[in-house]
Amino acid sequence: MRHLHAFSLIVPDYDKALGFYVGTLGFDLREDTDLGGGKRWVVIAPDRTAQTSILLARAADDAQSAVIGNQFGGRIGLFLHTDDFARDHADMLAKCVTFEEEPRHEPYGTVAVWRDPFGHRWDLLQLSS
Repeated sequence: MRHLHAFSLIVPDYDKALGFYVGTLGFDLREDTDLGGGKRWVVIAPDRTAQTSILLARAADDAQSAVIGNQFGGRIGLFLHTDDFARDHADMLAKCVTFEEEPRHEPYGTVAVWRDPFGHRWDLLQLSS
């Protein structure tokens, strides 16, 4: 069996990213290991049961800093699945998460685009049964 283990998300600062993803959204902190020289191995996931993790990678140079929030060329590149769209949408709004649109119903499910504080665009998505 194969699955996507992790992917990197470039952020400007580890602690600010942890503050948002873990502190605000309630993501699970899987690992935060100091690698020396200001570098850390920081792994988070939407919850403790998720198979796929996000490696928060602090931008190390100007070229990496330039793509923060635009790793997907302006497209939505991250999809946070939920089993209760209304609950999670209301919770995120209460925590001042920025949504770019009102929820909409598509043939595949209910969706709304939101942004993290660094400009990464996400879909909050509940798939149709």
